[in-house]
Amino acid sequence: MSTVSIIGAGLSKFGRQPGKSGRQLALDAIASALTDAGIGWTDVQVAFGGSDGSGLADTLVAELGLTGIPFTNVKNGCATGGSALVSAVNAIRAGAADIALAVGFDKHPRGAFDPAPEDWGLPVGYGEAGLMVTTQFFGIKIARYMREHAISAPTLAAVAEKAYRNGSLNPNAWRREPMSAEAIAAADMVNDPLTRYMFCSPGEGGAAVVVASEAAARRLGGRPVYLRGISAGTRRFGSFEVFGPSIQGRGTPPSVSTSTAAAAFEQAGLGPSDVDVAQLQDTESGAEIMHMAECGFCEHGEQEKLIAAGETEIGGRIPINTDGGCIANGEPIGASGLRQIHEIVTQLRGEAGARQVPGHPRIGFTHVYGAPGISACTVLSV
Repeated sequence: MSTVSIIGAGLSKFGRQPGKSGRQLALDAIASALTDAGIGWTDVQVAFGGSDGSGLADTLVAELGLTGIPFTNVKNGCATGGSALVSAVNAIRAGAADIALAVGFDKHPRGAFDPAPEDWGLPVGYGEAGLMVTTQFFGIKIARYMREHAISAPTLAAVAEKAYRNGSLNPNAWRREPMSAEAIAAADMVNDPLTRYMFCSPGEGGAAVVVASEAAARRLGGRPVYLRGISAGTRRFGSFEVFGPSIQGRGTPPSVSTSTAAAAFEQAGLGPSDVDVAQLQDTESGAEIMHMAECGFCEHGEQEKLIAAGETEIGGRIPINTDGGCIANGEPIGASGLRQIHEIVTQLRGEAGARQVPGHPRIGFTHVYGAPGISACTVLSV
């Protein structure tokens, strides 16, 4: 399989940005990624991208330049950015291009997401019963998990405390004020056991990544990061998912995160124990806890001990969400997966400043998860 490198990664600012459209945030991210790669828009041969509600990515060519390249729109929930990157990588591997771009962006209004059940293949009554409220699902899922694996409520607050602390070190983050675990635990209850500050918020932001073939990366020089493994997948029968909070079949429900992470590691010829820094989907703090085990970084039930020991901190054995994750950056759906890639690229290059993982990390991992049960994962190296 041909080697694909990330030669450029860029972000817009994240958080509320009055007067800037989602499209403008995408253009900011693309400009940053192209500059990082040391190329111009005319060097890009194929592009993939999307948003959940801020327009069609292919129309960005009106501002970028009418070069005539193929530009495919991607809409895949929280895995939109990750899926765009999978497509860009596959274009390079197939020999369809030497340089490809993936972009994700969104600008969500204040308040909870308001998906329509009919858009997800569900009856209208499902929404009328309140089952389209994502916070309810997250509360149900982590409550069950905590009961089965003896995870206590203070661990939920500790995960969020870490997110805000890391976000305070990230100049692009939305939430840049540290918050104590005590204040997080004492905040308004949204869906038991999750309080207000344990959730991410629908947000605003853009992220872009430029990938290249081995020959193009060699020609351009720069600071390539190698894409060792990349995988995307959908749910299997019996899984316990957003907009489907019931378990069918017998035994332990399967996890799309587990199967997708395993596929990325197998492709890379590496395992979770090789990873020096990771980004895991943390739509709320319970998600990070569950995804630690689902992606293979520990056994189910070990998370509380690892978190209490500081193992997931920037200086710990397996630093997780060093940029503050979704909790500190918010969730612009289209951008989140590529924001994760940007953070790992920054860490592996040793350019993360105050949040830099010590010891020259060489292997990174990213994971996104979203409705109605979809995941995308990558393994990166220098």
